[in-house]
Amino acid sequence: MIKTRKSIGGIIFDILKYLILISASVVAVLPIIVCVFTAFKTETEYQQGSVLALPDSFTYLENFKEAVTKANMLRCFANTMLVLLVVLTVSVFISAMLAFILNRFTFPGRNLIHSLFLFASLLPGIAMQVTIYQIMYSLGLINHLYGYMIVLYGTDIISIYVFLQFFENLPVSLDESATMDGCTYFGVFFRILFPLLKPAIMTTVVLKGVSVYNEYYASNLYLQKSELRTISTALYTFTGPYGSKYNYICAGVLITIIPILIFFLIFQKQVYSGMAAGAVKG
Repeated sequence: MIKTRKSIGGIIFDILKYLILISASVVAVLPIIVCVFTAFKTETEYQQGSVLALPDSFTYLENFKEAVTKANMLRCFANTMLVLLVVLTVSVFISAMLAFILNRFTFPGRNLIHSLFLFASLLPGIAMQVTIYQIMYSLGLINHLYGYMIVLYGTDIISIYVFLQFFENLPVSLDESATMDGCTYFGVFFRILFPLLKPAIMTTVVLKGVSVYNEYYASNLYLQKSELRTISTALYTFTGPYGSKYNYICAGVLITIIPILIFFLIFQKQVYSGMAAGAVKG
């Protein structure tokens, strides 16, 4: 009798588990399905039909053409790629070098800096935008891509902690051996330690890259000229007080997904290995 009760309980648990998984999958996939359907619908189809209804034809590409031309998405892609390349390069080097100093050197104020970084990571970014905007305005950095880049790589606390985690796993004997052979601190970092940080670099590139690519608030705040828009704010072209062109917006969303999808398909092995290595200590 006890075995029967346990088996019934196990069956109920399995049913609940699969129901939760199916519900979570539907919640995650349904918006994507609706977006794909809407991207191939004409204006009449979208206004008169259900959002879950199939489009008359999946070969209707006018929405994609309108999204590219009216939102100037090619220019927005170029701006986004430039920002992404510069921000990732600067973030990786600054975060790695700062983590190297905090991990390998002992100096007055070291623990205070650790505490300040922890405190900064707890502050909501939006709450500090009033002060940051005043500083940016006084320095003349509004409506400049380089000003927007400074904002992005100037608030990179997570990357610093990722590199600190990896430096904890690198033995100090590597530094000592290189120093005894006449290597400077710069040589120790760039020739010995930095090549060993490939998993940490990949983890940082993934986390920071996705954040920068999808960043909307700061881009909309500091890049107010249409020619400076990034890909995340390009779709704002199709919104207005009298309604939004969701068929164009969904087509633009699918276009913006393509680069991330290609990147993941090409580098999925490195992405998974970097994330897994960053999650293990010791």
